[in-house]
Amino acid sequence: MQQSFRRTNVTTETQPTTPSLPQTAPGETRRDFLKQSARAVAGTALAGVLLPRVHAAEANTLKLALIGCGGRGGGAIAQAMSTKGPTKLWAVADFFEHRARGVLDTLRRRFEKQMDVPPERVFVGLDGYKRAIDSLEPGSVVLLATPPAFRPIHFEYAVQKGMHVFMEKSFAVDAPGIRRVLRVGQMAQEKNLKVATGLMSRHYLPLEQIVEQIHAGAIGEVITAYAYRMHGPVGFTPKPPGMSELAHQIANYSNFTWLNGSFIVDWLIHNIDVGCWVKNAWPVSAQGMGGRQVRREPDQLFDHYMAEYTFPDGTRMVAQGRHITKCWEFFGNVIHGTKGCGVLGEGQPNPMLFSGHHPDPKQVQWRYRGEPCDQYQREHDLFFDAIRNDRPYNETERSAKSCFAAIMGRMACESGQLVRWDEALASTVELAPGLEHYTMDSKPPVMPDEQGRYPVAMPGQTQAF
Repeated sequence: MQQSFRRTNVTTETQPTTPSLPQTAPGETRRDFLKQSARAVAGTALAGVLLPRVHAAEANTLKLALIGCGGRGGGAIAQAMSTKGPTKLWAVADFFEHRARGVLDTLRRRFEKQMDVPPERVFVGLDGYKRAIDSLEPGSVVLLATPPAFRPIHFEYAVQKGMHVFMEKSFAVDAPGIRRVLRVGQMAQEKNLKVATGLMSRHYLPLEQIVEQIHAGAIGEVITAYAYRMHGPVGFTPKPPGMSELAHQIANYSNFTWLNGSFIVDWLIHNIDVGCWVKNAWPVSAQGMGGRQVRREPDQLFDHYMAEYTFPDGTRMVAQGRHITKCWEFFGNVIHGTKGCGVLGEGQPNPMLFSGHHPDPKQVQWRYRGEPCDQYQREHDLFFDAIRNDRPYNETERSAKSCFAAIMGRMACESGQLVRWDEALASTVELAPGLEHYTMDSKPPVMPDEQGRYPVAMPGQTQAF
């Protein structure tokens, strides 16, 4: 089966949206791929030791290991192997063997000379990440692209072993996971390890420049921010005969809160991040609502979310997510200032500022005039350049806090409560306690009832934080 590694949503590649907020239906190329598709380091000794400055000169080949071989992983490794300087894919790991081998088959069509992955370095199962990382020497690069629930575990192991890390969003699914990621990010800083994250919109030049314009006062003081992801339903694949419950849920990770943190976390994170970037602040509280109005698939997904965030200055951001067919569709951010507005964010390839509060094409105040930019490639170009030239590079804190803003929104929507940043970050609620000790035979933290349906959060009843 032919597989694609294009790591964008269709919306970001279609014709520019008009300022009147048209209906734009993003595809799910990264997620569709999911459905289509022994040289060891003394780890315990490294855990508490400050490593020497680890970097690679331009002439040196960087070995790569890919952990998670779905659409996100396939895209990330292709971008990494397209950076300047020699790279070599050394190992891959995935829960499913067919995905691990499938990504290699597809990569060989483009990168055969950069691949050195014999069968003994194709690792399968929940402990495959350890074996893949252990096959590398310190200073190599690990790309983490498994479902987000596993990110804190894998990130910690990679940094303990002295690896530079690229980790796809999202970065955790609950507050304990975010706290762990923040601790590991600090550990990476102390070891001079570089860390890049998959919030690629931060490296999209048109978006960088429009945010600079907003921060410089182009539309006055920002008073409201809106983040949208409104499109058709998230797919679900029924469990085939003979598949374990754990494998079924991992194969459908977008449908289970313990694995992806919910739709608002794993799907809306980019534009929540953009809203916080525009405000140059983190929200102090959130309240919201959501539920399952039309969805019938036997999973945990709300089919609509609305979270209202309050920033320290009292201004607000509203994040709306919906995946219901035959409804208004829009993917992006709308920002209002005292003197104008902007339409930008993921899903808006041609961001613009306007002199009034209506995004009128006749009132365009600013638009990008530079060269085309591939934000997916640029995020890896910057990361690998930092490794090769030993430049400071650690995106952990910013990215973890953006992810936590999304998690706090889910907490508010699922509980029906007003949630404050500090109390939410201190939460001890874990969606998958003991996950790092799971085996292939483990039962997942949620199980279907007699009708094959899974527990769904109930506002006013669910303890989400």
